[in-house]
Amino acid sequence: MTLAGAQRRQILTVLMTSLLLDLISFTFILPLFPSLLSFYHAQDPSPDSFLNRIFHYLNAYKNSFARPIDSQYDIVLLGGALGSLFSFLQAIAAPVIGHLSDRVGRKRTLLYSLVGNICSVTLWVAAVDFRTFLASRVVGGLSEGNVQLANAIAADISDESHRGATMALVGACFSIAFTFGPALGAALSSVKIVEANPFITAAGVSLALILAEFVFVYVCLPETHPRFTTLREGDPVSWFHCNKSPAETGTQVQPQTPNQEKKPKEKSSAQPRAIKHTNNPSFLNAVHFLFLVPFSGLEFSLPFLTATLYANTATTASPAALNGRLLSLMGLIASLLQGTAVRRLPPLLVVRAGVVACAISFFILARVTSIAGLYAAGSLLAVTSATVVTGLNSLGSFEARDADRGAVMGRLRGWGQAGRATGPIVFCSLFWWAGRQAAYTAGGAAMVAVAGAVFILLKSPVPEKRSEKKA
Repeated sequence: MTLAGAQRRQILTVLMTSLLLDLISFTFILPLFPSLLSFYHAQDPSPDSFLNRIFHYLNAYKNSFARPIDSQYDIVLLGGALGSLFSFLQAIAAPVIGHLSDRVGRKRTLLYSLVGNICSVTLWVAAVDFRTFLASRVVGGLSEGNVQLANAIAADISDESHRGATMALVGACFSIAFTFGPALGAALSSVKIVEANPFITAAGVSLALILAEFVFVYVCLPETHPRFTTLREGDPVSWFHCNKSPAETGTQVQPQTPNQEKKPKEKSSAQPRAIKHTNNPSFLNAVHFLFLVPFSGLEFSLPFLTATLYANTATTASPAALNGRLLSLMGLIASLLQGTAVRRLPPLLVVRAGVVACAISFFILARVTSIAGLYAAGSLLAVTSATVVTGLNSLGSFEARDADRGAVMGRLRGWGQAGRATGPIVFCSLFWWAGRQAAYTAGGAAMVAVAGAVFILLKSPVPEKRSEKKA
């Protein structure tokens, strides 16, 4: 779909604003995991409690190893298991959400997703025990679709020559959210207004942001799927275009006869066979999965590594505050990169830079003993966060047509989330069993292998106008 520059910029403004609200809300909880799990564990020390039954199975898992493992790592593995659960549910939901957006439209699917997010955060607000908190993560994992839908919308409204720059803005929103969200979540967690749930302030503000996003999307975001949209090049720009009829917007929508409806269906069935892929979508899915297995494990282990390193210092700050500072620095670096370099560089070059930075970071973390070294590795990880997933999404968007873009990008995200589901539990188990140095060294070796595949097998697409008729 080709739109005038002013139309595209306005839709991007609405999209980026809604995505920022969503991601800032989402990142509140990230630095709080160690504190949350410790709180729920202390709340009900009974051997028959739900959380202690989980720890019983963790202990059975520990005993399956040949060497004794210190109980101080129990929270590390439980945190990895929760991260894996959320991403596993996302891996199931992402292809479904993508396919649904191709059938009923991007906006309606996004609103459905937001209803699920509202239910998830409401459960967190009410979570005075681990069971309720776990339920909130399950509902959130099954309903979160904002990022993949934002990528689909960005691809809908941009031609191939602007695709990388447009989709980099989605990644920039992620980085900006990581700059402010974790620090804000950590700060709000220190505001205790309900003794039974010391995290209710952070959860309440998170809920308010999601509610604001729902209203904003409903009022201001137009439908962008080429088959359902009333947008046309040259239409007047209006913040409330989405709630106007075609007559009010000046758009002429011609009714289709039954014969006209059949013709696109016949063409659409032939279109997939005509696509000449630069990078096969299945291979992109595999790269996404193999990259995110080690990267997500490293990412999830950082808060626990931060707490371990700071334990040997004289600091009186809480683990949540310390983790919030590190994640905020990483988010700041990533947002600066995405707002400047990433959106101007070819997607393949962006992916290559990111995997190399990640491999170096792994090897630094294997031996780091100081806070300065931790922040140096975090800075390299910020480069990775700014580049790899954004670049892979851009490459994936070149391999999809209007009719199946949501499904293709949903599968790409689904495989990535499968990697995120696998990474934390595998990496935290290795961290727990073999120690930090072995875990990060193995992760670095895996990332070197991914870098080899990226440099040797991935190709840079050449933007071209494909001969497909607009619906």
